[in-house]
Amino acid sequence: MMPDSGKFLLELFLMFSAGKLLAEGCERLAQPGVLGEVLAGVVLGPSVLALVRPDGLTRGMAEIGAIFLLFTVGLETSPRKLLRAGRTATLVALLGVIFPFAVGWLYMRFSAHGLPESMFVGAAMVATSVGITARVLRDGGLLGTRMAEVILGAAVLDDILGLIALAVVSDLSHGSVNYLQLGALAGEAIAFNLIVLLLGPRLVRRVRPAVALLRARNSAFILSVILCLGLSLASIYAGMAAIIGAFLAGLALADPSEEWRLRETTHPISEFTTPFFFVFLGVQMDLRAAVAPAALRTAIVICLLAIASKVVGCGLGSSGLGWKTALEVGVGMAPRGEVGLIIAAAGLGLHAISPAIYGVVLIMSVVTTLVTPPALRLLLRRS
Repeated sequence: MMPDSGKFLLELFLMFSAGKLLAEGCERLAQPGVLGEVLAGVVLGPSVLALVRPDGLTRGMAEIGAIFLLFTVGLETSPRKLLRAGRTATLVALLGVIFPFAVGWLYMRFSAHGLPESMFVGAAMVATSVGITARVLRDGGLLGTRMAEVILGAAVLDDILGLIALAVVSDLSHGSVNYLQLGALAGEAIAFNLIVLLLGPRLVRRVRPAVALLRARNSAFILSVILCLGLSLASIYAGMAAIIGAFLAGLALADPSEEWRLRETTHPISEFTTPFFFVFLGVQMDLRAAVAPAALRTAIVICLLAIASKVVGCGLGSSGLGWKTALEVGVGMAPRGEVGLIIAAAGLGLHAISPAIYGVVLIMSVVTTLVTPPALRLLLRRS
């Protein structure tokens, strides 16, 4: 029997090498590399070859990959421009929550499903996995565009609104809602984002002279990693995803990143860790969940509604930027990725949804993840 360390290294080897190999194949076919990495996970996962399983170690590597992906995206994003997109991003986030939740809940209710299941499916459709879109925008060199600023700003707000939706639905599955606790949770999340976004860059500017006096080699890089991991941890304690804290850390360091060569020094780390995040999304895909005809029919409808509701809702929210940009924003907000899976897992853990509906949400999360990169790449190429 292979020791645990050897098994883990084998899984890392397979995830990284297969992910990069299929990513190269997709790039040669004029498709986003992230698509190949997700497909590599599907092939390596329990549904096909069963060479990689979604355990704590592989999940941890995936989490690190997502953190450093969003950290590098933050380094390439101007905090001032992100704040400038605040009004549009807020409208995009609000409509991108209302439309998906409404259509998901209504469809499940009309399909004779119970109230808890209907609400959990609606909450899962609210989610947005910014990691997928951020990768496509970064690979295309489009992080400085107004469209990218709106998507990133809306995704941060989406995380807060998704957190509130999950809390409400979880409470309703127990029969009541604690409005005081819910308000405190929302206030804490909003305050955390505003404090870091507004004060973070100022604090970094104040410590810039001191960093140059440190004796450690690559002292600026060490400081940036400490800030990235620290804010990622803080965002978890604030009730949000770790990637939001990583993104905010990147924003705080965006101004001195050129002087400190942070993009150059962090790129190899991101290049190594990020594929594990996307491969792991594919590993979690259970193809057997789609075998039952009834579940397959429900999954197809939910996938179509999930994509259409984000395109329409987020597109309406950004319509002031022109219909082409609005369509790009709508498609960019469509992937549910790991965020939808987290909500589905919460519902399954509370026994609020059945294993069949969990499979439906899982299929929806993976399909929206697979469809978004090529669709967004096609729209951007035509623009």
